[in-house]
Amino acid sequence: MPPFLGGGDMISVVTFEKSEWAPVPAKFEAGTPAIIEAVGLHAAIDYVTAIGMGAIEAHERALVDHATARLAQVPGLTLLGAAQDRGGVFAFGLDAAHPHDLATLLDRAGIAVRAGRHCAEPLHARFGLENGTTRASFGLYTTKDEIDLLAQALAEAREFFK
Repeated sequence: MPPFLGGGDMISVVTFEKSEWAPVPAKFEAGTPAIIEAVGLHAAIDYVTAIGMGAIEAHERALVDHATARLAQVPGLTLLGAAQDRGGVFAFGLDAAHPHDLATLLDRAGIAVRAGRHCAEPLHARFGLENGTTRASFGLYTTKDEIDLLAQALAEAREFFK
């Protein structure tokens, strides 16, 4: 089987007349190996290990609980999903606001979110959300103050879209 990409160590011999593929698996490993990415991954693993998975999980659980409580207080906001052990991803709709318009307003407030159907078109159609939803994600670097800022910005956006 010939390789579908070219470059790097996938060729064992190159002359003006011909080239020969390296033995498998090198034959299918085109280009330079992801050395920089591997070094970065090593640093990320060291970082997460130093913090501890238990501490990260506790932080994210506290964020999810805080976000669930704070976002439930925003008038006109509909949170999608209520899984007991949910992760730090919240998709929501705000009455009278198109998800993309809402994302633009939040961006102007310095809040990064995603808007659309998030590769889940059938699910959005099932819930009658053809325009999609807005989605905020929380994790290791997120603070409760940032979640409070999101809740406040959503309340202000609702007033804007009335």
